[in-house]
Amino acid sequence: MTVAREMITKKILYALLTGGAVAVAASSPYFGLRLRRNLSRAMKSYRGAVKKEKLDNAFFYMRRKGYIKVERANHQVYISLTEEGKRRAGRYAMIELRIRKPRKWDRKWRIVIFDIPNSTRITREALRGKLIGFGFYKLQQSIWVFPYDCDKEIRFLREFFGLRPRQLQLIVADRMEEEGVMRKLFRLQ
Repeated sequence: MTVAREMITKKILYALLTGGAVAVAASSPYFGLRLRRNLSRAMKSYRGAVKKEKLDNAFFYMRRKGYIKVERANHQVYISLTEEGKRRAGRYAMIELRIRKPRKWDRKWRIVIFDIPNSTRITREALRGKLIGFGFYKLQQSIWVFPYDCDKEIRFLREFFGLRPRQLQLIVADRMEEEGVMRKLFRLQ
């Protein structure tokens, strides 16, 4: 797959994952144009204009691979993700997942605790790797600390890995013992 098609595919899959199905009136003589326009709008975060041919190639590639399904009903065409498409979009979203650091710290600590059984060791290691990538500090074996809001990201990780709230929790605290050490670690004032 070419780099451009992969980028467009990633954006379309992610847009469908977060926005649901795309519907276009199939009876319209401008069906193809509207389909492209809706898909382009769905991936509006893509930098630069997307050429019609590249969008078409990505669309047919995703259909051939079984990532999307196209259904007609009531003079509408609905484009939605298949289960395989959801898995692929989830992987793309996981790779792109970032925590934005605000300019000013809200003086709250985010503490992530998890208890994932040995039978799912790969999940536990992948979760640890993602926490390290985010910049969390390992306080204890399964207790990690971070100074910035990460509620959405932790919920995404919980859902992506198929964990229950008891297995992965986020605690927001106003203070911690040895807070000075933590502030130095995260370069906070």
